Amino acid sequence: MTDRALVDMAFAMLERSYVPYSHFPVGAALLCEDGTVYTGCNVENAAYGSTICAERTALVKAVSEGRKRFAAIAIAGRSEDYCWPCGACRQMLYEFAPELTVLVARADGQFVKLPLGELLPHGFGPANLD
Repeated sequence: MTDRALVDMAFAMLERSYVPYSHFPVGAALLCEDGTVYTGCNVENAAYGSTICAERTALVKAVSEGRKRFAAIAIAGRSEDYCWPCGACRQMLYEFAPELTVLVARADGQFVKLPLGELLPHGFGPANLD
């Protein structure tokens, strides 16, 4: 799977977002090490704390289907800036894939690629509990 194809899958999820409060749709596409892709969108709730981000939607779908090894995630939004994952998403992704490649896109389709470790330096994960 190319980076562009993964980003395009994330953009396709924008239409499925449920964002009546923020009006800020986000789509994600999570690539498993075996090539399987799980997609997600953000789903808001009137009780704001119950809202789930696109990245965590894709991750929870994948884990619930038995996947726990991931290679890359693409995150897309409709803003002029890149659609960076929030802290909670960074932490959830780090739990399973500290070496994950992250592709963040902006509305014009341009994207940047960087390791999760740059977004969450000195991350806390399962190894810290040994």
